Amino acid sequence: MRSRKMIGLMLGYVLATAASANEAAAPTIRPIRDEAPIVVTGALPGPGMWKVSRNGHVMHVLGTVSPLPKRMEWISRDVERVLAQSGEVVFGPGYVVDTDLGFFGKLSLLPSLIGVRKNPDGKLLRDMVSPESYARWLVLKQRYIGRDGDVEKMRPIFAANELYEAAIEDSGLTGKRIVSPVIEAAIKEHGIKRTDPKVKATLKNPKAALKEFRSEPLGDRECFDKMLANLETDVTRMAERANAWAVGDVDSLRNLPLGDQYQACQKALTQASVAQKNGLGNYEAEVRVAWLSAAENAIANNAVSFAVLPMSELLKPDGYLADLEARGYLVEAP
Repeated sequence: MRSRKMIGLMLGYVLATAASANEAAAPTIRPIRDEAPIVVTGALPGPGMWKVSRNGHVMHVLGTVSPLPKRMEWISRDVERVLAQSGEVVFGPGYVVDTDLGFFGKLSLLPSLIGVRKNPDGKLLRDMVSPESYARWLVLKQRYIGRDGDVEKMRPIFAANELYEAAIEDSGLTGKRIVSPVIEAAIKEHGIKRTDPKVKATLKNPKAALKEFRSEPLGDRECFDKMLANLETDVTRMAERANAWAVGDVDSLRNLPLGDQYQACQKALTQASVAQKNGLGNYEAEVRVAWLSAAENAIANNAVSFAVLPMSELLKPDGYLADLEARGYLVEAP
């Protein structure tokens, strides 16, 4: 099972590549904000939960944020109390890419999967992005990664991810999940029904898709540039968002803008022709429908239920809960 999940995740991740012509303009380097973010530590409560109710049934919804303070301990007793009363847990929306290969067939793809992280034809990162972007990259790489020749061989979307991971580690933050272990423990202890509203797409011919992927120019330059811009200016705001979640300051979370590099990277992934041909291009609408359907069923079938969603979906005016409110549910913010 672990191998299957790993292969599925890797197949989903590799539906991106980079290709762009170098620009002739002289490189310019944007200044980096050099103030060190202050990250909270210790035992902290996290945010309150939203309530979605109808006909006396209520679903408690917890918003999640990543990254979070590395040295915080989440006081999860309020969530644990709700979980102990819940008949069902609805996890966050997701998209899973699977193949129709057997276990050994999937293992045979591993060399190809590893290879797609690298630029084609032995090219280096400087060959795949503009001179301006590469100059900005070198400043950030020196600050957060140091001398690592392997990252220079990666396609821009993967190099950007390596930089992001190094930056949040350096800033006292972590992408490690702290909410999921609490939920999993409660499910096991209380025998709660779990629902994973994930949309599954199957690659019928993954070998051919990988071959096409390696030769297709996608344009993940926008993803790369958005990540650079975010790390040049937004590391402090990442810490502020992490701190606000940790202390339960929802008002501050509302006022802190989220960087849009994730949308740029998702766009690079899903607009590739290989993704479109394999039915992977409409994931956002599909996972929204899947989650909303699961939430409505959980509310109808349980007096008390629990769910998790990205905090951004809870706070934006056209998020998932806005859809439920439009369908007649009462939505109460913490």
